[in-house]
Amino acid sequence: MELIFYTKAGCHLCEDLQQKLKQVKGIDFELEMRDITTRKDWFTAYQYEIPVLIKQTNTGEELLPRLSPKATVEDLTLMLKKFFPSNI
Repeated sequence: MELIFYTKAGCHLCEDLQQKLKQVKGIDFELEMRDITTRKDWFTAYQYEIPVLIKQTNTGEELLPRLSPKATVEDLTLMLKKFFPSNI
């Protein structure tokens, strides 16, 4: 499974989510980091939304729900399992 993570330098919420993603266990995924400042279309789409997680599918991309910054690693794991049931 592939997750796309839209971020930018200096985004503390992004750094926090990235650390939590590193701690997720029991779900096999590849994380593609995309810096929104490197492309105008990404910046326009996500400048007020980052951090953003997208599930890459055979038919395109699916935006995942935004978790609270207070969400735990366990909360993140549960959310990911809902979107990637084959990894359970």
